[in-house]
Amino acid sequence: MITLYPKRFFKFPVGAEYISPDVFAEKSTKEIATLQLWEGNRRRTISDLFKIKHETGSPSDEVTIRICGDVSKVRKIGAKMSMGNIIVEGDAGMHLGEEMNGGVITVTGNADSWTGSMMKKGTIEIKGNAGDYIGASYRGSTQGMNGGKIVIHGNAGYEVGCFMRKGLIKVHGNVGRFAGIHMRNGTIFIQGNSEGRAGAQMINGKIVVCGYILSILPTFTIDDIRPKVKVNGEKVEGPFYRFIGDLADEGKGKLFVSKNRNPHLSSYEEYL
Repeated sequence: MITLYPKRFFKFPVGAEYISPDVFAEKSTKEIATLQLWEGNRRRTISDLFKIKHETGSPSDEVTIRICGDVSKVRKIGAKMSMGNIIVEGDAGMHLGEEMNGGVITVTGNADSWTGSMMKKGTIEIKGNAGDYIGASYRGSTQGMNGGKIVIHGNAGYEVGCFMRKGLIKVHGNVGRFAGIHMRNGTIFIQGNSEGRAGAQMINGKIVVCGYILSILPTFTIDDIRPKVKVNGEKVEGPFYRFIGDLADEGKGKLFVSKNRNPHLSSYEEYL
């Protein structure tokens, strides 16, 4: 296990795409210390910014990186990683697990925006809250999350799963507007409330909202009332209104919304 301790509070963003099990694998402490990062517009080494503790395990052990402290200004931790584990004991910065292709990232605190953007495989678990654009594509791209799993135990921001194509995003808390916007496939499971406009311009996939949602977009049509819904093999008890859309984009996505938590939607039942 390699443990990193920030030497100070970072005032400027730190680009940390080299903090990855793929990069650290088979490197000595001295080699890790000389890896270069950017802090703002200044080039640094990892040893300039972090105290490094390297505990040698057996050759079969997976590479594990543990970061102890506030790294909310440190971006791209675990970017493009394909194996191993990263544990952040504190808050993590933007683009955590960007283009991730395997392995596990766990954050005990909060994570900033773009967590899991364009990831393909692996698991990201955030014990606190997360920012906007979780599992989303880059601006100007239509290639969102294409596999893997993101679990957020707190709340998440706007545009969760933008252009999502595959995989699972599970939010135990609430989400902001436009969850699943441009969604192509995959599953977004929201156990809390949604600020609305869920599924805008979605083509396919599944969004489940167990809490309150202000309204349903007019380009969705009610299709059924289901007693339960399956999410990644798990049965979630309802009942749920099932809507189909976004019809403005000839979409066939499925939006499941709790019937009990949304009595203001009961007027849709006359169309069944």
